[in-house]
Amino acid sequence: MTTTLVIIPARLAATRLPRKPLADICGKPMIVRVLEQARNADIGPVAVACDNRDIFEAVQDHGGRAVMTRTDHESGSDRIFEAASLLDPDAAHDVILNVQGDVPLIAPEAIRAAFTPLGIAEVAIGTIMTEITDPVFRDDPNFVKAVTTPNGRGHHRALYFTRATAPSGDGPLYQHIGIYAYRRSALADFVRLPHSPLEAREKLEQLRALEAGMRIDVSIIDSAPMDVNTPEDLERARAAYLTT
Repeated sequence: MTTTLVIIPARLAATRLPRKPLADICGKPMIVRVLEQARNADIGPVAVACDNRDIFEAVQDHGGRAVMTRTDHESGSDRIFEAASLLDPDAAHDVILNVQGDVPLIAPEAIRAAFTPLGIAEVAIGTIMTEITDPVFRDDPNFVKAVTTPNGRGHHRALYFTRATAPSGDGPLYQHIGIYAYRRSALADFVRLPHSPLEAREKLEQLRALEAGMRIDVSIIDSAPMDVNTPEDLERARAAYLTT
């Protein structure tokens, strides 16, 4: 039976929004808001993998579980792999779900959607995407495009991820959202892989998995969760919480 451990990687360093995980959103640190939404997804225990004692203590002060990880990890995937080893050394959970620490308004159903493609045995990694409806963002390289094909099981199979506008021609474009459900064995394989040529060229970590032949399937969700990267984003997140 598949069991899932949800891990939220958090690092204190951020250039555009200093001490971002601890930014207050209506009385609680942002990392705690993300933790609450991950708990509401109700797919397994949730923990924060952090690199700073202030984050660790903030999570614990609000009744959450946190684990200290190394400060030199290059990516969230590396951090959650270490955290999974610390939190679950006996590997009781065979899926590790990585939720970004800067999406305090992510819907629980969006988190669950990243998990559902793993119902197909051949899928190594599940993730999510949403249709780009604003033409302003179709050519924006900050909106990563998922190039996919339907898999016949209600999701899509990822063929490529790119910052370019793709595919060409008539039809929808999809924005990829970086929340990943890894089979535990796939996560172990992934973090051991060397950085790949397309990963380096596009600056997209998930291409390392595709280049190595790992299958990634994608669920479609209704809209992208607001991520918080700047003081202006933080004010919008605060305003959104006040109206909920």
